[in-house]
Amino acid sequence: MKIFLDSADIGEVEKWYQTGLIDGVTTNPSLIAKSGRDILQTIKEICAIVKGSVSAEVTALDCATMLKEADRFLSLADNVTIKVPLTPDGLLACKTLSDKDVSVNVTLCFSAAQALLAAKAGAEYISPFVGRLDDIGYDGLTLIGEIVEIFENYDFATNVLAASVRNPLHVVECAKIGADVATLPPKTLEMLYQHPLTDKGLKSFMDDWQKTGQSIL
Repeated sequence: MKIFLDSADIGEVEKWYQTGLIDGVTTNPSLIAKSGRDILQTIKEICAIVKGSVSAEVTALDCATMLKEADRFLSLADNVTIKVPLTPDGLLACKTLSDKDVSVNVTLCFSAAQALLAAKAGAEYISPFVGRLDDIGYDGLTLIGEIVEIFENYDFATNVLAASVRNPLHVVECAKIGADVATLPPKTLEMLYQHPLTDKGLKSFMDDWQKTGQSIL
């Protein structure tokens, strides 16, 4: 399973990309607003850092303007993926762009039926939101499984990109189910490292090493 960083923070993107652990980046209008930076400059800088897919989300609600914004994003770099909402206009924009071999990420997916439409519109990625479904009492991981099963049944090329992933359990379960990608905010990515037994074991090793009085260097 690939891991994308869900962030518009240039420092975080640089930090995590150099580890070799992330394969791409996703952004959205909220993350851009939080960064306080110009959206076009931010996307351009991220694309210069990351070799993989970088999702840049349109802000228009009608197809014609979405396509104009997509052209502007595509002029920035070759690894831009256009992110559109799962609406009738968004799906029409997806179909128009995918017919031109443009990578499209259809976002704000909350049902398998929506995911099916995105796949038929030619999306390279569909982004079902795990955590937001959990918030309203629905098992978001069940949705991931439904989409994976449908796509396998009909051999759709669309990648299942698990979004709104909030903890290591979400990540592991998405990987077990067969999601192609999970996009994680920096905080969640940090959590993948953490385990109390790792900390305890390392402290024990270091305490014992200090007692030897040795130095490797």
